[in-house]
Amino acid sequence: MKISIINGQILNPVTRTRETTDLHIAEGKIVGRESCPEGFIPDLTLDAKNKWILPGLTDLQARCREPGHEHKGTLSSETHAAAANGVTTLCCPPDTLPIIDSPSVANLIQQKAREAGKAEVLPIGALTTGLNGTHLSEMEALLSAGCIGVSNASQPIENLQILYQAMQYAHTFGLPIFVQPCETTLARHGSAHQGPVSTRLGLRGIPACAETIAIATMLELAEATGVTVHFGQISTAKGVEMLHQAKQRGLPISFDIAMHQLFLIDNDLLDFNANCHVLPPLRSQQDRNALRHAVKQGWVDTLCSDHQPHEAEAKLAPFAATEPGISSLDTLLPLAIRLAEELDIDFDQILPLLTLGPARILDREEMAFEAGQKANLALVDPDHVWNLTCEGMASQGKNSPFLGWEFTGQVTHTLLEGHIVFQRDPAAK
Repeated sequence: MKISIINGQILNPVTRTRETTDLHIAEGKIVGRESCPEGFIPDLTLDAKNKWILPGLTDLQARCREPGHEHKGTLSSETHAAAANGVTTLCCPPDTLPIIDSPSVANLIQQKAREAGKAEVLPIGALTTGLNGTHLSEMEALLSAGCIGVSNASQPIENLQILYQAMQYAHTFGLPIFVQPCETTLARHGSAHQGPVSTRLGLRGIPACAETIAIATMLELAEATGVTVHFGQISTAKGVEMLHQAKQRGLPISFDIAMHQLFLIDNDLLDFNANCHVLPPLRSQQDRNALRHAVKQGWVDTLCSDHQPHEAEAKLAPFAATEPGISSLDTLLPLAIRLAEELDIDFDQILPLLTLGPARILDREEMAFEAGQKANLALVDPDHVWNLTCEGMASQGKNSPFLGWEFTGQVTHTLLEGHIVFQRDPAAK
């Protein structure tokens, strides 16, 4: 299909400029900007007056739950949620059931995502077989099957010798390692940040040093092996400072922050709201302020949703016994827009953290709206005011601490390789 998007404001994350113009698409790619190519006759024209045209967003950490946990979400339901919120690329951690430790599982996930046709899903392979932390996975086979990196998800590695060998092996094949840094012996059975709030609530705390000790270890091993490491879901002030300094030293690393960590703190647990049970836990206000400072200073490579949809029953037990995680695809872009407002910076400074940053980490095309580039796009009404409700969430999981919040800015259309995969009903709230 040939599509013309007219009168829209392009937000270019590469140049950090804005341009009100027309965009023309054919055969899944951009074929012209402003003027039509000779002989181009659109089958469909979208008037994007007073709307932003963004590159499709990329989320480095989103669990679609399939295979193995379809009662929480499916590739169909969660890629639909992604499309409804302008996300065209998702990275899936390896802790599915079965684990992504074989080419067959990696291929299954990609095939099912293609069948759903809403967003591209890139699997992250298991660092160790079965995520057991003892035997290295067949990384070359996982790479050949389309895995964009390897990770042990939230599962521990038995000892540093195995981790060292795994990092050397990954480096051999040019595979980046994705890690959520946590020293499990300090965090085991914890459900809240260790501090006055956890003490008051009687919850076992997870100290900030559980994160920073793991970061220090991984940095030493990254320097020793030369492997590229992406540190995911950083939650502490000291953690971001350590990673910023390591990047300045030239280590081949990057890091992200989960969007909810930039808004919520451990005080939000005071009413035992199970939707605030996340790992790593919500930290102190001082930590949150430091994370925001890191975003504003340009230290952070990307922001992610850390999407973890759950069925209602998963959040009905006493707080510590509930399953951690937030259904967060529905709030990734709205919170990003709100973050720019609260930091008093242009959204143009936040947009690269959802587009250009992850593209560079994944070594993929940097979207600059040039002819020949894939037409993965999101149209956004930046002035639309709406409230998050369970009924309005596109994800199968409704476990969000942001229910009831008012947001400004909402996706109206999403295109994946030139095909409209989401179009919001103008009457929808």
